[in-house]
Amino acid sequence: MSAENHKQMAGEAAAAFVQPGMVVGLGTGSTAAWFVKALAARSLDVVGVPTSQATADLALSLGLRLADLDEVRQIDLTVDGADEIGPGLALIKGGGAALLREKLVWEASRRCVVIADAAKQVRTLGRFALPIEVVAFGHRSTALRISDALSECDIGVGARLRVKDGAPVRTDGGNLIYDAPCGTIEDPAMLADALKSVTGVVDHGLFLDLADEALIGTDAGVVSLTP
Repeated sequence: MSAENHKQMAGEAAAAFVQPGMVVGLGTGSTAAWFVKALAARSLDVVGVPTSQATADLALSLGLRLADLDEVRQIDLTVDGADEIGPGLALIKGGGAALLREKLVWEASRRCVVIADAAKQVRTLGRFALPIEVVAFGHRSTALRISDALSECDIGVGARLRVKDGAPVRTDGGNLIYDAPCGTIEDPAMLADALKSVTGVVDHGLFLDLADEALIGTDAGVVSLTP
C-alpha cells in the first residue's frame, strides 16, 4: 500500500476514538485531513477546534461544527499528524506551517493522538528539517541567534527561511518559518530550551511529552504506540 493509504488508515482509526459531545482538536496537514474526513463521516454531535485556516475550511465544507480555542474550556481529544515520530513519541511538527496553533491546541487537550504513515517513525529525530516560527520583525537577526543556539547544542547548521513561489511562507498568525536541517538531534529537550530562549522565536516544532498515543498505518494494519 502507498503512504497515502497508510495515512488514511491511521486517520480513520483515530476517528473511532471520538465520542458524541466531545470537543476535538483538529490537526493540520495531509494525514490530519484524513481524520477530519473520517470524523465528518461519522456525523457525531461534536465541536472541532481547528489548528489552521486550511483545516477550518475543510471541516466547514464537510459540515463539522467549529469553535475557537478561546471558546472552549478544555479539549477532550486532539488528533494530528507529525513529520517525524521518535523514541518516547517525541515529535517534529510544523511542515504545514501551523506549529504554534497546533501546540496551543495540544497543550489544551486532555489526550493527544498522533497519526502517521510508517515512514514517519524514526530512531532519532532530525532527518526532517526542524521548523522554527519567528516574528517577522528583525527575522534575519533572529536567524543568526538561532544558529548560535543550534551551535550550543552541537548542531553545526544554520536555519533557512522557508520560501514558496518566491515569497516567504507566512503562518496564519503572520509569522515566518525558518527550517533547521539538524540531521540528528541527540538531545531534543536541550534544543527545545535553547530555541525558546531566543528572543524573536515564537515556538519550534519539537513536540515533547505531549503525545499520549501514536497510530501508525502500515501494510499489516494500524499499529498503536505509547510513550
